[in-house]
Amino acid sequence: MNSFTYYTPTKVIFKENGEVDCAKELKVFNPKKVLIHYGGKSAIKSGLIDRVKNTLEEENIEYVLLGGVVANPLLSKVHEGIELCKKEGVDFILAVGGGSVIDSSKAIAIGLYNGGEVWDFFEGTREVKGSYPVATILTIAAAGSEMSKGCVITKDEGMLKRSTGHPDAACRFAIMNPLLTLTLPNYQTFSGCVDILMHTMERYLNTDGDQNLDITDEIAEGLMRSVIKNALILKDNPKDVKARWNIMWASSLSHNGLTGCGTNSGEWAVHKIEHELGGKYDVAHGAGLSAVFTSWALYVFDKIEDRLEKFALNVFGVEKQASSKETALLGIEKLNEFYHKIDMPTNLKELGVDPSDEEIVELSIKATNFGKRLIGTTIGLDKDDLIKIYTKAR
Repeated sequence: MNSFTYYTPTKVIFKENGEVDCAKELKVFNPKKVLIHYGGKSAIKSGLIDRVKNTLEEENIEYVLLGGVVANPLLSKVHEGIELCKKEGVDFILAVGGGSVIDSSKAIAIGLYNGGEVWDFFEGTREVKGSYPVATILTIAAAGSEMSKGCVITKDEGMLKRSTGHPDAACRFAIMNPLLTLTLPNYQTFSGCVDILMHTMERYLNTDGDQNLDITDEIAEGLMRSVIKNALILKDNPKDVKARWNIMWASSLSHNGLTGCGTNSGEWAVHKIEHELGGKYDVAHGAGLSAVFTSWALYVFDKIEDRLEKFALNVFGVEKQASSKETALLGIEKLNEFYHKIDMPTNLKELGVDPSDEEIVELSIKATNFGKRLIGTTIGLDKDDLIKIYTKAR
């Protein structure tokens, strides 16, 4: 069996209007000054930022604001945040938003704690030693960053998308009010559902599945079934509050390590393949994942056939076919049918991206960090492998 250590330091406050509790939770850490970090105008127009400010003012907690985080958050905003925090004496960062805002907040916190150029940690040339404290008021169910230790940032120059993390960067607390997701566009909601699904799938589709704990597989399969079920409910009725509660909690459980206990480190090739699409074309992360998954799965099919078969049987409930291969392929087919039902792409054309042969080579080179790494654990994909996968995904 695979040994594992499971640790999650994040306190979860899961309730309607939970954002009014943020000052009470912050006071536990006695911050000198808080950076309220957020995205665009919607957080202001909805009144959420004002509600957060009011609760902090009632408890005499000083704060400073920094908005402007975009999807696929940029290094330039992280630099801006680090400098603002230094100037204002900030020692706690409150992310009000979804995964992009949380990731930007974590990167700022890591940069503040460790000093020097923060991009070094994303390049892997320096080791993260710790992080300033971060917390979040979650507004989008997708990335799972509210309970994970990692973050993903895009470097403006060259549009390189890279990740780093540290246990101390995990949110100290996460306030989750599913009602805050009711105003999201459907595309954003369902792109988030794909991301949630893929966080568990990339742990589930590992090459040593026979060593997995049965309970971990059962948790993963149950979570994936729930995401699929509730996404389809939201397709019919975007205002279904119960479905949004389920999706938001699934977002956290899918990426806090629970669905990977006792597995290997996870696959993560699909995420890294998509990262380059997100960096270059600024596509929604979940939509990018659904667009490249099938191409990757078919390329490494022989290595994950047994896991895909189990996925087909236990997640989609298909009937066992004449062979393991047929059952596994039927699972991929059912997954793509689900993606189309929620208007998510299953190839690059449907994603609205049409890379040239030269651009595919560029994407493949960047994904391998210019030849310095192989992608995934199933095979270990190099540039030539990735060229074939991107090409097949068109």
